[in-house]
Amino acid sequence: MLHNGVTPDDHIFPCATKACGILSDYRIGQSIHCFAFKIGFDSDVFVGSSLVDMYAKCGNIEIARKVFDQMPERNVVSWSGMIYGYAQMAEDEEALRLFKLALVEGLDVNDFTFSSVIRVCANSTLLELGKQIHGLCLKTSYDSSSFIGSALISLYSKCGLVEGAYRVFNEVPVRNLGMWNAMLIACAQHGHTEKVFGSFKEMESIGMKPNFITFLCVLYACSHAGLVPEGKFYFDLMKKHGVEPGDQHYASLVDCLGRAGKLQEAVQVIEKMPMQPTESVWGALLTGCRIHKNTELAAYVADRVFELGPVSSGVHVLLSNAYAAAGRYQEAAKARKMLRDKGVKKETGLSWVEEGNKVHTFAAGDRSHSKSKEIYEKLDELGDYMEQAGYVADTNYVLQQVAGQEKSETIRYHSERLAIVFALITFPPERPIRVMKNLRVCGDCHNAIKIISKCTKRVIIVRDNNRFHRFEDGKCSCGDYW
Repeated sequence: MLHNGVTPDDHIFPCATKACGILSDYRIGQSIHCFAFKIGFDSDVFVGSSLVDMYAKCGNIEIARKVFDQMPERNVVSWSGMIYGYAQMAEDEEALRLFKLALVEGLDVNDFTFSSVIRVCANSTLLELGKQIHGLCLKTSYDSSSFIGSALISLYSKCGLVEGAYRVFNEVPVRNLGMWNAMLIACAQHGHTEKVFGSFKEMESIGMKPNFITFLCVLYACSHAGLVPEGKFYFDLMKKHGVEPGDQHYASLVDCLGRAGKLQEAVQVIEKMPMQPTESVWGALLTGCRIHKNTELAAYVADRVFELGPVSSGVHVLLSNAYAAAGRYQEAAKARKMLRDKGVKKETGLSWVEEGNKVHTFAAGDRSHSKSKEIYEKLDELGDYMEQAGYVADTNYVLQQVAGQEKSETIRYHSERLAIVFALITFPPERPIRVMKNLRVCGDCHNAIKIISKCTKRVIIVRDNNRFHRFEDGKCSCGDYW
């Protein structure tokens, strides 16, 4: 067009900037922005909105906001693009603040706006706020949108209400692939493995073509249910559907084999990979080494990981925990020292629970909460009942070289227990307790929460960084395999 002397207009510029957003190429996008500025189209609402959306999708949120603030007129696309940008960058508070401002200004938001905000609520596990926005979707008749449907499924699933996810899925009349994938991962995370397989077959029967995300969901379900033959079957099925396995699929297969104790077979899978193994692939094998206390293989894996260059703190922690679980505390200390020397801090274990319009967050041994005294008194009282029910603290899960009594004290005050006890003294008896955790729940806490659910006759749902655990009457939905 340009070589032929044709000048772009308010229809052409948005098409070009949209292409830049899809390619995540903000440098070309900046060139188009400069051109639009030169010929006076930068103040056009359609061009400005497309620029906001492009910069947001490219991760340049500051430039997107600058363009947004300088727009003389804004429409639903510019507001939605800005909200989506903040949501994508995990700046959840600003995304919600902007959404509230859009409502105050009387903007007619669309399904894209709603879905972006619902995903913010899902990622932050803000169930009550998410429910309110769901209500807004019902009032504005956007609840039948498949985009909003997939966001709502994610919201209810991530907040521990998988029944709500099922209800949304069944109510949306036309389901796109995003909705099916959202439902598959919800089922997988909540341990409804047979439902995952059933939904996959239903997708095939109606002609819905699975993509790479679909197979990731199914492989995840196999991994966390210990179904090795099924995992291999679905991994092989990918090519029949025209989906080439990526490093994430290999990581899931390695995770499936490693958790089941088939460590050498997992190593063989890695050796035959057509691409260079990534940190996530080696991390999956390290997880298997930790579970089955194979420190020799863990050390070998660590050497391969460090050859990749700078790695995340999670890999260092996995290696350290693998050594500690086998009682090799000196090697564990070295792994953690390596982490400190690189200036990387281990992520603090946190658990949180939502009550009304407030989120209550706890760390291990935390005494900063306003109800701290009541929480610790209740925890000690509960400890007596638990011991009568046969609970004995498994101090093998204290991955530090400390004295016996100190080990028991350390494990008793883990963050998830504090959050659960806060809920016990705060929530009405009929209300299920939902606790979110950013790290994996330890084995001893898992045993303890099973006994707590039996002693208190409460339903306790805990989400860790891997999956959901529904504790009821002394049993867990994961079947003690996670």
